[in-house]
Amino acid sequence: MNKITCIVDNKTLKGTSLKTEHGLAFWIETEYGTVLFDTGQTADVLSHNLSLLNLKVKDIDVLAISHAHFDHTGGLEAVIHENPELIMIANEDVFRPRYSRRKGKYEQSGLRLEREILARSVDIRLSNTPTEIFTNLWTTGEITQREDLEGRSSSHFIRDGEAWKPDPYRDDMSLVLKTEEGLVVICGCCHAGLLNTLSHVEQHFKGPIVAVIGGTHLMTADRKLLNHVIDVLEKNYPSLRLYLNHCTGDSAIKTLAMAFGERVHIFPAGSVVTFRDHPG
Repeated sequence: MNKITCIVDNKTLKGTSLKTEHGLAFWIETEYGTVLFDTGQTADVLSHNLSLLNLKVKDIDVLAISHAHFDHTGGLEAVIHENPELIMIANEDVFRPRYSRRKGKYEQSGLRLEREILARSVDIRLSNTPTEIFTNLWTTGEITQREDLEGRSSSHFIRDGEAWKPDPYRDDMSLVLKTEEGLVVICGCCHAGLLNTLSHVEQHFKGPIVAVIGGTHLMTADRKLLNHVIDVLEKNYPSLRLYLNHCTGDSAIKTLAMAFGERVHIFPAGSVVTFRDHPG
């Protein structure tokens, strides 16, 4: 059985003492090993929530990073010093400095730990191509074909010499879990775009996509874009289940729920979903 638990999110399950923050982290247990996918925004929230959920850093086999932004990598220090055998998997562009423009000023918004510091504590493995983490669990690799709209923010930039340019989000990747039912796509922020990500998965992996879990960066999407997303999902993925959180946005979740009913689920911190193992 494969078990996915949301550790950090903007919201928590009601009735728990879990902490919230604008960030995301997933605990993914498979019969072959355990992955922590992203680390939330702070070590404090990640550590607190792991403790309440009775999950231990020493049990993590692999740390996978969806992209560099601090709300997905800010909790790294809670992990790297407690697990010296840890493997860290990410895109080759993950260490590029990234910035957010606020009130005319550019502030760092990427990894807060330098590569050299991380390399002393974890085994860093970078790749732009789909990478097998364990049997039946893969990274998407870099999503290069982006014919549909990306999950873009007007405040995200990189430095190119002396010029500021929009962040191309080359580091953005998701995970793909092969289950008995089909493929489950686990997203961080989906800056590459939800529809682009699903198309990429179809091109690189065999089997129907049966579920999407995580942030889909639709929080700034207008009605026209949401209608387009709904139309494509309805046409190409008619049985798709959505477990949404983080940067998807309340308005988008509500609109998607109106379109797809019980196939849409809110997935705050403390939520758990399971999938049967792939038989192959």
